[in-house]
Amino acid sequence: MAGFGHGTRRHPRSRGRTWSRTGPDRATLGIIGVVCAVAGFFVLGIVLGPAAIVCGWLAMGRSWSGARPVPAIIAVVLGAIDTILAVIWLAGATGPGTGLV
Repeated sequence: MAGFGHGTRRHPRSRGRTWSRTGPDRATLGIIGVVCAVAGFFVLGIVLGPAAIVCGWLAMGRSWSGARPVPAIIAVVLGAIDTILAVIWLAGATGPGTGLV
Protein backbone atom coordinates (compact mmCIF):
# COMPACT_ATOMS: atom_id res chain seq x y z
CA MET A 1 0.00 0.00 0.00
CA ALA A 2 3.03 2.25 0.15
CA GLY A 3 2.56 4.71 -2.71
CA PHE A 4 -0.11 2.60 -4.48
CA GLY A 5 2.40 1.21 -6.96
CA HIS A 6 4.09 4.56 -7.59
CA GLY A 7 7.21 4.28 -5.50
CA THR A 8 9.96 6.85 -5.33
CA ARG A 9 12.79 4.41 -6.00
CA ARG A 10 12.50 4.61 -9.77
CA HIS A 11 12.53 8.40 -10.10
CA PRO A 12 14.24 10.00 -7.12
CA ARG A 13 13.93 13.75 -6.79
CA SER A 14 16.92 15.58 -8.23
CA ARG A 15 18.61 17.64 -5.54
CA GLY A 16 21.16 19.31 -7.81
CA ARG A 17 18.67 21.45 -9.72
CA THR A 18 17.37 24.37 -7.72
CA TRP A 19 16.27 26.67 -10.54
CA SER A 20 12.89 26.82 -12.23
CA ARG A 21 12.31 24.20 -14.89
CA THR A 22 9.74 26.23 -16.78
CA GLY A 23 11.90 28.98 -18.30
CA PRO A 24 15.40 30.22 -19.03
CA ASP A 25 17.79 30.92 -16.18
CA ARG A 26 18.90 34.38 -15.10
CA ALA A 27 22.16 34.44 -17.04
CA THR A 28 20.35 33.63 -20.27
CA LEU A 29 17.76 36.33 -19.63
CA GLY A 30 20.52 38.87 -19.03
CA ILE A 31 22.23 38.01 -22.30
CA ILE A 32 18.91 38.10 -24.19
CA GLY A 33 18.24 41.53 -22.67
CA VAL A 34 21.62 42.87 -23.77
CA VAL A 35 21.08 41.55 -27.30
CA CYS A 36 17.62 43.15 -27.43
CA ALA A 37 18.99 46.46 -26.16
CA VAL A 38 21.84 46.59 -28.68
CA ALA A 39 19.59 45.56 -31.56
CA GLY A 40 17.02 48.14 -30.45
CA PHE A 41 19.43 50.96 -31.22
CA PHE A 42 19.23 49.99 -34.90
CA VAL A 43 15.71 48.61 -35.47
CA LEU A 44 12.39 48.59 -33.56
CA GLY A 45 13.68 50.45 -30.53
CA ILE A 46 10.16 51.05 -29.23
CA VAL A 47 9.67 47.26 -28.98
CA LEU A 48 13.14 45.96 -28.17
CA GLY A 49 13.88 48.61 -25.53
CA PRO A 50 11.07 47.56 -23.16
CA ALA A 51 11.83 43.91 -23.92
CA ALA A 52 15.42 44.49 -22.80
CA ILE A 53 14.21 46.18 -19.60
CA VAL A 54 11.90 43.26 -18.80
CA CYS A 55 14.59 40.65 -19.51
CA GLY A 56 17.10 42.55 -17.39
CA TRP A 57 14.64 42.90 -14.53
CA LEU A 58 13.80 39.19 -14.64
CA ALA A 59 17.52 38.40 -14.75
CA MET A 60 17.95 40.44 -11.57
CA GLY A 61 15.40 38.21 -9.88
CA ARG A 62 12.51 40.71 -10.09
CA SER A 63 14.13 42.84 -7.42
CA TRP A 64 16.02 46.12 -7.48
CA SER A 65 18.05 45.25 -4.36
CA GLY A 66 20.70 42.65 -3.70
CA ALA A 67 23.43 41.23 -5.91
CA ARG A 68 22.99 42.30 -9.50
CA PRO A 69 24.61 40.46 -12.41
CA VAL A 70 26.39 42.72 -14.89
CA PRO A 71 24.46 41.66 -18.05
CA ALA A 72 21.18 42.38 -16.28
CA ILE A 73 22.25 45.92 -15.34
CA ILE A 74 23.51 46.55 -18.87
CA ALA A 75 20.21 45.29 -20.31
CA VAL A 76 18.11 47.53 -18.07
CA VAL A 77 20.21 50.67 -18.65
CA LEU A 78 20.55 50.24 -22.41
CA GLY A 79 16.89 49.26 -22.70
CA ALA A 80 15.85 52.42 -20.87
CA ILE A 81 18.07 54.60 -23.08
CA ASP A 82 16.76 52.83 -26.16
CA THR A 83 13.13 53.33 -25.11
CA ILE A 84 13.63 57.02 -24.32
CA LEU A 85 15.34 57.63 -27.66
CA ALA A 86 12.56 55.81 -29.52
CA VAL A 87 9.87 57.88 -27.76
CA ILE A 88 11.72 61.11 -28.54
CA TRP A 89 12.09 60.04 -32.17
CA LEU A 90 8.37 59.23 -32.40
CA ALA A 91 7.42 62.52 -30.77
CA GLY A 92 9.65 64.39 -33.22
CA ALA A 93 8.21 62.53 -36.18
CA THR A 94 4.66 63.51 -35.21
CA GLY A 95 5.33 67.16 -34.47
CA PRO A 96 3.08 70.10 -35.34
CA GLY A 97 4.53 70.40 -38.86
CA THR A 98 3.19 67.04 -40.03
CA GLY A 99 -0.33 66.02 -40.90
CA LEU A 100 -2.99 67.17 -43.32
CA VAL A 101 -2.79 70.71 -44.62
